[in-house]
Amino acid sequence: MTSASLSRIGAMVRRYWYLLRSSWPRILDLIYWPTVQMLMWGFLQMYVAQNAGFFARAGGVFIGAVLLWDILFRGQLGFSISFLEEMYARNLGNIMISPLRPAEFLAALMIMSIVRLSIGMVPVTFLAMGFFGFNLWSLGFALAVFFVNLILTSWSIGVFVSGLLLRNGMGAESLAWTIMFLFLPLTCVYYPVSVLPHWLQYVAWALPPTYVFEGMRALLIDHVFRADLMLEAFLYNLVLFAAASTAFLLLLRSARDQGSLLQMGE
Repeated sequence: MTSASLSRIGAMVRRYWYLLRSSWPRILDLIYWPTVQMLMWGFLQMYVAQNAGFFARAGGVFIGAVLLWDILFRGQLGFSISFLEEMYARNLGNIMISPLRPAEFLAALMIMSIVRLSIGMVPVTFLAMGFFGFNLWSLGFALAVFFVNLILTSWSIGVFVSGLLLRNGMGAESLAWTIMFLFLPLTCVYYPVSVLPHWLQYVAWALPPTYVFEGMRALLIDHVFRADLMLEAFLYNLVLFAAASTAFLLLLRSARDQGSLLQMGE
């Protein structure tokens, strides 16, 4: 039978959910950092709005940027942490020799990334309303398109990092925590692409999140939804996800050939 098994995917999701709900520090951590960042950038937004006419007209652009950035960052982190749980538990070898297929394993990790992201981000969006009057949900359809593009990028990075962890073991663990920050200045989260040096703009436009943050600024400042940018981002994401999935399978095969799956642990 070659079709994916929903029961196996569901079993893996339940495993990660039980791990998550059994530890209040894990749940607190999901909420803590988005809250801190939202407050910090929110107060900065208030200051800029009071002292610069342009930013007063572009109300919410900083808060919107940091909330969308957290979708990108925490989507990838939620994926990678669930994967790292298996490494910490020395359970990867057991999973890889079970009937669970790699695609089913990745699907479970994707679902858990959304679960973790929802726990961390949904309360913060309501805090943004209460403290600063910024309603992320009011973006409506645009928010849904932003989310799809950002979560696809985060999954692509998470899949690729998981492959590196399979092949290189815990020596590559730091990538799970830091790799997304390499994209922070290039995806132009808090400023337009035009701020970058001309040669670096080509790099920025090769990254799908850049289109999302440019689209967010166009929506909040000019009140225009840039469907063209979102379509380009989606096409780039399809290529990126396909490349990351291929890399994961190749790295998994290499790990099996090298016999490193049974040598992983804390």
